[in-house]
Amino acid sequence: MQHINLIPTTSKKERYESLLPQIKALLSGESDPIANMANVAAALKEAFDFWWVGFYVVKGDTLVLGPFQGPVACTRIGYGKGVCGTAWATGETQIVPDVTLFPGHIACSAYSKSEVVLPVKKEKTVVAVLDIDSEFLNSFDETDQYFIEQIIAFLGN
Repeated sequence: MQHINLIPTTSKKERYESLLPQIKALLSGESDPIANMANVAAALKEAFDFWWVGFYVVKGDTLVLGPFQGPVACTRIGYGKGVCGTAWATGETQIVPDVTLFPGHIACSAYSKSEVVLPVKKEKTVVAVLDIDSEFLNSFDETDQYFIEQIIAFLGN
């Protein structure tokens, strides 16, 4: 059994710096994408206690719910729809400080207040998105983007 051991700190940057090599080691040698997505979601949830952490996997013209940690979620999201569909369509990370201000936001939970969604790419093609929700406004910034993009790069390889 693996454990995530984080240095006691209140610094988000230091927490990510501690987590990054542990996730890399956790995924090392495992080729199954579902297993790896499940462990990434669990590690991020454990490290930061985000409201919801999970993946939506591209299946045809739809994102389909994949491994996640948190309460039940939307099962399917269309291309270009909501924050997740936008990240898929643009291939770019979406940081949303207040989900009520995002045009076309899909409210899977009334508790979600802010969100970051990152595209997972394999050979420049988006194959999934990682969606992280917080029950607080303005939870995500460039620090989250920088480190989580490094984490999901492990999944694309």
